[in-house]
Parts: sequence; structure tokens; C-alpha cells
Amino acid sequence: MHVNLLLKPILLKRLRILVQQSHSISLVTATKAEFQNDFREGFGLLPTWMVGFSGTIETMSMYSVNQETVSTILSWIDSDEIAIPEMQRPFVWTSIKVRDLMDSLYRGYPVGYLITWKSQTVPVKGGGHAGFQQILIDGQQRTTALRAALAGEPVMGKDFKRKRIIISFNPQTEEFETATPFIRKQPAWIYDIHEVVSKANSFELTTEYLQKNPDADIKQVAEAIQKLIDIPKAPIGIISLSSDLDVETVTEIFVRINSKGVPLSSADFVMSKISAYGEQGRNLRKLIDYFAYLAVSPHDFDELLNDDEFTSTPHWQAISWLKSDTEDLYDPSYVDLIRVASMLAFRRGRISFVVRELSGLNPETREFEPERIQPAYDKFEEALLRTVSEYEFKKFLVILKSTGFIRPNMISSINAVNFAYALFLIMREQKRPDPEISSVVRRWFVMIALTGRSSGSFETAFERDLRGVDSVGAEATLKEIEEAELGESFWEVGLPQRLASSSIGNPQFRTFLASQVKSKARAFLSKHAEVSSMIETQGDIHHMVPKEYLRQNGVNDKRDYNQVGNFVYAETAVNIRIGKREPAEYLAEVLSQIKSGVPSLGEVTSQEELERNFDENAVPWSLLETTVDNYEDFLRERRTLIAAKLRVYYRGL
Repeated sequence: MHVNLLLKPILLKRLRILVQQSHSISLVTATKAEFQNDFREGFGLLPTWMVGFSGTIETMSMYSVNQETVSTILSWIDSDEIAIPEMQRPFVWTSIKVRDLMDSLYRGYPVGYLITWKSQTVPVKGGGHAGFQQILIDGQQRTTALRAALAGEPVMGKDFKRKRIIISFNPQTEEFETATPFIRKQPAWIYDIHEVVSKANSFELTTEYLQKNPDADIKQVAEAIQKLIDIPKAPIGIISLSSDLDVETVTEIFVRINSKGVPLSSADFVMSKISAYGEQGRNLRKLIDYFAYLAVSPHDFDELLNDDEFTSTPHWQAISWLKSDTEDLYDPSYVDLIRVASMLAFRRGRISFVVRELSGLNPETREFEPERIQPAYDKFEEALLRTVSEYEFKKFLVILKSTGFIRPNMISSINAVNFAYALFLIMREQKRPDPEISSVVRRWFVMIALTGRSSGSFETAFERDLRGVDSVGAEATLKEIEEAELGESFWEVGLPQRLASSSIGNPQFRTFLASQVKSKARAFLSKHAEVSSMIETQGDIHHMVPKEYLRQNGVNDKRDYNQVGNFVYAETAVNIRIGKREPAEYLAEVLSQIKSGVPSLGEVTSQEELERNFDENAVPWSLLETTVDNYEDFLRERRTLIAAKLRVYYRGL
């Protein structure tokens, strides 16, 4: 009797111990006693069903390890048995690394494992589906290097132009080098090893070489050329991850196995999955990659024109507007684009869900349904095209800027922007009125910033919010969140507590600065210089209770004198004039100039202007009497005033 246990990923993770102990890679077979002992050692307990069980127990492993030749791997790539994502990003290996890889294969040294993940593919013409396909998730640089050096395929360089990487070989010294014009003139060198490997006739090649190098050792040359020809026969290990594993488990395995400890995110899996899906997949991957690249570097637009295959597609036309883009408030990365499109297409906050959808996995039954794949790709493509649309993108940026967040460094969480953009696109899809969309998107974005909703388990919260948007509408869902999280206790207690921070990157303080931008507040003790202009020109934030004054009087901890409650935007001239004087002293100068009408510290020359300036900066009047002794009282009062300002600001969105 045999029992086959189909174990969930969490149990499979733990059973790796048993896999290693049994010295079997793809299958663990044990007698009852052996398995029970291992199970107790690995888990510390024994399931009740195992006590009375007799027979052999088989457990499936998470992966299998095999060795294949270089030529076999290259043939699998050519026939799509292994789907290697096309290298949309420039090939990052130097020619020296390609040379070293050839040298290692020549000498029989190990070159690391390729890691693939089994994935069921799309339906084929005439019905049915193509079965399993291996998606290459680690080893793309090595396989690209193999194809470049041995198969003679060009790679995309940093300038996005395709070029050959040619590796030369000297049979007499058994050295590999990057091909150069000098080497080409040297008869002792075989200029391009691709030409040798492709001929695969050692006698003919040896004869040709000896004709050019009559003094060379015949035996040595013949053996070296044969070893060179045999490089395609060199073995490379392949770790094949099971198709039963979910994306999270595969990610963990990758991080643990990869010798360099390079983490692979769910977004990287999505990119690999997409690019393996024929022409549509390649175009979608390039759409994502190129948009993210041009959003940051629009000046490189002309270099991307070298990709003739993609620039002739409608996808390229959809993002070509970026060539003249100068806005940098929101430059989404490829991860951000995938996240927004995922929320728009599938209403999912977790990127890993995209892989499941594109794999044809039914989220309800968790069964593979090949007929789901093509519609999923089409839906994802539609969402991506809406995400990169010039009209939609710029319209959203107008709304985002209208909150007062005008510079990237004011935004604490890119995921807050991602959700706001997805929400904007969903509400547009639902054909909600523009004023409603603007108000809801503004409030939702600021709510996330104030509450920290985009940290921690934000993906779960986002998915819950999206379900509410679809079921009862965005406005109603937001009101429910406001009632739950933005009650009286939040504004009067919770928010002031969150402002008890020494980090200038505090999201609540940054939101206060955004509120000042929106209200056109002026800098501390200034009449004309606005906070917005100082943020745009990267002006300085200064201490109302001077740092040096506090330090000279025993407040030496940065976390104390750098409290955000002590920060204001102030002109440099104002800050210099304040110096290290205590507030009562420098404010006495301000009060004096109000009487005389002759400004010497800032521009305030009337009591009305001073009151307005204090109000715009949420400065308590107790500042006039603040010393090192009551500094903490001043901070508490200032935080309360900032929270009150933020409450008015939020309600006005």
C-alpha cells in the first residue's frame, strides 16, 4: 500500500529537511519507521493518522535537480521548451564575464545552476494545450552569454543597439579573450569561437590552424580544438521547481538557493511569465520596461528606436509621448506599473496574483483552466495600456498635485500613489463624475499618508478596499474607512502622537507641508516667500527653537532638538538672523519692527501679518515664552495645532 501526499507549500518547505536527509532529490521514499523518526525530528510531533499506518509513504519534493548539456539547453530555448524572457533590459554582463564563462566550461569547472519553474502553457490551435513549459527565472545572463558566444546571436547593449560579443581562443596557450582588432591579425588566435563550434570538424579545423601556425605542437592544438568543439557537450545543472508551488514559495526558494543572495520579487516572476507568452507577452514586457525607463530618462528616447520590432507596434505609440515628458512627481517603476495594472485588471493588491491569473489558475477552485489564460492576458494588456495612457496619466497627476504634494520627496509611500492611480482609473472605468473622482482620489491618497495604510499588510487592505469600491462604490467605501480610522480620537490624540518624530520624512509632517502648499502658506516670518516655492527650490527647513540654543542648554540628543514640531520652512536670511537666540529674544526684535515699521528680521511689519504667519505655520503663541525648560510643552502644543490644520485641510479635499 502507498499513500501519495499532495502537501501544501508550507509543509513542503518544512519537508526539505527530509528531502536532504534521504539523499533523494525528486522523491522521498521511506518506511513507516524511517518516516516517523524523520517527521518527529523535523516537526517535533507525530500525526495521529501515522501511528496506526503500515506501508511505504511517498512525499513529493518541491524541485528536481538534473544535468543537461549546453547544446541541449540551447536547443530547448530555441524550441521554447525553456522560455527565456527576451532581454529587454541591456545585457549587463561584460565581455570579460562571457570570456570567463567559456573558460570555465572549457576546463570543466561548474558554472552554477539554472533555475526554472514549470508552468502550464496556453491553448494550442485545434484544441488542448501545450502541457508544461519551463520558465527560466534565474540564469538569464548565463544563457544569453551562451547564445551570444556559441550561437553567434547579438545582444542588446547599453545603447539599446544589438551587437555581437565575440570571444577568441588560442589553442597553443588555451586562453580565451574578448576579440579585438589586434587579435584578429594574430594567426595564433581563433578569432571567433562561434565559427569553430558551428563547424564541429576537429580534423579540418586543426589542419587549417596548423597551416597558419606551422611551428605549433600538432597534438596540443588538436586536443585544444577538440575541447573547444566539445564545450556544447559540457554539463549545466538545472533546478526545476514544481508547478505545484505558489509564487511566494518559489520566491523564498530562489533567495535561499541563489549563491549571491539576490532577492527575486513577485514582479520579476510576472515579467518572466509575461515575456514567455509569445509576441503578445514580449510586447507587454517591453511596454512595461520601456515606460519605466523613459519616465526617468526621456532623453534616451532615440536610443530605444533601435528596437525596430517593438517601435512598429501600437504599444510603442502608446508610450512615445514620454519623449517630451519633464514631470517627475510620479515616475513608476516596472513594479509600480504591474501593481497598478493588477489592481485595475484583477482588483488585486498582491502582484503574485497576476502570475496565477496568467497561468490560468481558477482562484476559486485552484484548478488549472487553460481557457482562462488568453482572456487574462488580454485583460492585463488592456489595463496596462490604460495605465500608460498619456491622457489618463496626466489627468491623474493634476489631481495628485492638487493635494499639495508637488515634489517626489514629499511622498513617503509610492504604494499610496499606486493605489490612488488605480482608484482613479477604476472610477473612470465606472464613469463616475469628474468632481467626484477628484475629491475621492485626493482624500483617499491623503488618508493613506496620514494613517500609514500603505505600510505593513497593505496589499490585503488594498484588496479589501477594492472589493468595497466595486460593491458599494468608492465614496461609500471611503466614508466607512473615515468613520473607522479618522474619528475624533485620531485627530486629537492619534495624529499628534504620530507627529512626535525626529524624522523630516515623517509622512504626517510631509502631509502638513502639502497642506501649506495647497493653502499658499508663507514661510516663517516672511510676507512673500511661499512654502511651495521653497519646496520647489529645495529650500531649507529650520528650527523655531534654535538647535544651538538647545544644545548649549543641555538638549544634545538629535531626537529631541530635531523634533518635527520644531520645524518650519524659513528663508535663509531669517534663519541667519535668528541665529542661536532663544525665541523670546528674536521675537522681541520682530515685535519691535512692528512698532517701527522697519523690518530687520523677516518681512512682518504688522500685528495682523504676524498673527496670520503664525496661523499659516501652526505656530502656538507660547513660542514667545518658550525656553529650554518648557520646550516639551511647546512641542506638544505645536503638534496639536498641526493636527488641527491637517483636519481642516483633509475636509477641504
